Amino acid sequence: MREMSLLFPGGLSKALTLSYDDGVEQDIRLVEIMNKYGLKGTFNLSGGLFAPEGTVYPQGQIHRRMSKSAAYDLYANCGQEIALHAYTHPDLTLLSAGNAAYQIVKDREALEEMFGRIVRGMAYPYGTNSDGTAELLKNCGVAYCRTVEATCRFDIPTNWLRMPSTCHHDHPRLMDLADEFLAKPNFSWSRPKLFYLWGHSYEFEANNNWHVIEDFAAKVSGKEDIWYATNIEICDYVNAWKRMITSADGTRIFNPNSCPIWLWADGKTHKVAPGCQIQLD
Repeated sequence: MREMSLLFPGGLSKALTLSYDDGVEQDIRLVEIMNKYGLKGTFNLSGGLFAPEGTVYPQGQIHRRMSKSAAYDLYANCGQEIALHAYTHPDLTLLSAGNAAYQIVKDREALEEMFGRIVRGMAYPYGTNSDGTAELLKNCGVAYCRTVEATCRFDIPTNWLRMPSTCHHDHPRLMDLADEFLAKPNFSWSRPKLFYLWGHSYEFEANNNWHVIEDFAAKVSGKEDIWYATNIEICDYVNAWKRMITSADGTRIFNPNSCPIWLWADGKTHKVAPGCQIQLD
């Protein structure tokens, strides 16, 4: 049996994505920074908590949700993913199954109507989750859901409905982890890596530390071996990889997906086109 492993699109060995919650005004600046450095990610919104149009917040208030029109203007064409955060941001583990399902489906309906696209990703409100909520999300058509767990690792998720992050942007090892992620292996190839960063953009204002995300973005941007992608792009690609079909001896590989898949086998990078089979040497 041949050993083979996932590579990201283009034959890349690393992927990087961001995830930010609540749809607050500070996302405007964050999106500008992400686009400046070519970073991709996901913004998790509660469709029932947009601020009324014309809301004027008291001086000094940090957590400032955007209005529906402002959110549309920011996210609709910014190149980032829109995902769920439950309709009114409750702790789903404290709700009955029916009420929790309502929160998920209602949020999907609101955001899909608002942005004219299918919404399949999510972040848990407060990060709280359980086996029951994960199963419920699956039944409501959610493909992945982020927790607030930080692993300080770069592993590919094995449970997409209880998905951890590498770290929060305020983690004391953030830049050290970035250096570890960027380091080139001492051999020809290493296992694929995913750096998953999460947070709330209002925290940069609250802590007066916008330099944290600026410095991180500057360090990790523009690398030839990194795929900069949204959460759902990474989830869909990894799941497509898992659908690859191999012969009993591992020498033939068939791609049943509608997208090309890259893999590492026999010391080489291989690309398998949609609907095609390759023969390894």
